[in-house]
Amino acid sequence: MEAVTVRLLRGSALLRRNFPTCLSSWKNPSRVLKSSQAEALLNITNNGLPCAPLQTFSDEEMMIKSTVKKFAQEQVAPLVSTMDENAKMEKSIIQGLFQQGFMAIDIDTKYGGTGASFFSSVLVIEELAKVDASVALICDIQNTVINGLVRKHGTEEQKATYLTQLATEKIGSFCLSEAGAGSDSFALKTRADKKGNYYVINGSKMWISSAEYAELFLVMANVDPAIGYKGITCFLVDRDTEGLHVGKAENKMGIRASSTCPVTFENVKVPEANILGQIGHGYKYAIGSLNEGRIGIAAQMLGVAQGCFDHTIPYIKERMQFGKRIFDFQGLQHQVAQVATQLEAARLLTYNAARLLEAGRPFIKEASMAKYYASEIAGLTTSKCIEWMGGVGYTKDYPMEKYFRDAKIGTIYEGASNIQLNTIAKHIDVEY
Repeated sequence: MEAVTVRLLRGSALLRRNFPTCLSSWKNPSRVLKSSQAEALLNITNNGLPCAPLQTFSDEEMMIKSTVKKFAQEQVAPLVSTMDENAKMEKSIIQGLFQQGFMAIDIDTKYGGTGASFFSSVLVIEELAKVDASVALICDIQNTVINGLVRKHGTEEQKATYLTQLATEKIGSFCLSEAGAGSDSFALKTRADKKGNYYVINGSKMWISSAEYAELFLVMANVDPAIGYKGITCFLVDRDTEGLHVGKAENKMGIRASSTCPVTFENVKVPEANILGQIGHGYKYAIGSLNEGRIGIAAQMLGVAQGCFDHTIPYIKERMQFGKRIFDFQGLQHQVAQVATQLEAARLLTYNAARLLEAGRPFIKEASMAKYYASEIAGLTTSKCIEWMGGVGYTKDYPMEKYFRDAKIGTIYEGASNIQLNTIAKHIDVEY
């Protein structure tokens, strides 16, 4: 823990990005909504129970937030445009994520992790997404899906082997979706047939995030299709296993530096010891990990929206038209105020879902609300920011169009917006 703590104690700096000269101050979004600036946790109690604002953080959370902000501004920001253009994550970024402890935030220190909270993961994802959504995504999947699955369901031997690797050097990839199993993920056709002490996996997966860089794949395959989704089982499959093939990365609209690839399995032999958890419980594990992962995506979309907003406001405060700042036009002020309110609401929904999870309280409805709302608001915010910027906002010389492209995926992956609305409605039906 000491080594990780030293890494996390580094200070923060202002974001500097190399955009063409137009107006000066908007380049460095040092001025953000006061409500988005956290304060140290207050020791306020009510009948012995903690009672503090959702945006009040512990000292450890403040430290992590400050450290990731510095990392994002100094190491990620200079490479954002290049990574987006080349659709490739720079190796130095991945190495930096591991070195800073951001890929193992809530992994126990005995496995080489930071040993921090789930909420700390949310803060890291949000801060990274303010600068680049692709970097935030690779960190999100590792922390909220991969690490969580191994930590909760792995044997002690699996944890000692894989959690240590995931904490220090190996990226994990979650293989669930298929060509015919998107929102209906349990319609998957990938099979795992038992042969002695091994299972032989055959099938193909699509839209697999981080596949290009992953060294470990958590594969959902059905060991008994006759019993439907209750045969779905999770397998730990190393990248160098014979018969595992990662296909060409998709040429995506946004989050371009995050690889999204098809993965095929041709007679892939996996030892019985590499089953994660119980046979036939894969569907439960998938549901659980996606419920938590949705909070991570909410944080990512919140960061995208806030990052775009922070870049835009200084510009419209300096841009002059008709003899005054365009910010001074009441029509624009009302739009800005509305977006700022929506951002605050998205943040509170996201933080509340994360705190509920940490407290061991029901959070599924709230996670869906956070993911749904933050994704919708990210699209609206980034679109408005382009409009406020005018013609320059539509060019690639400024970051708004990239934020806009990155935001769209939020309404699609880890449960489309309509799936979130279905989940929310089901819970309301039960509650009433």
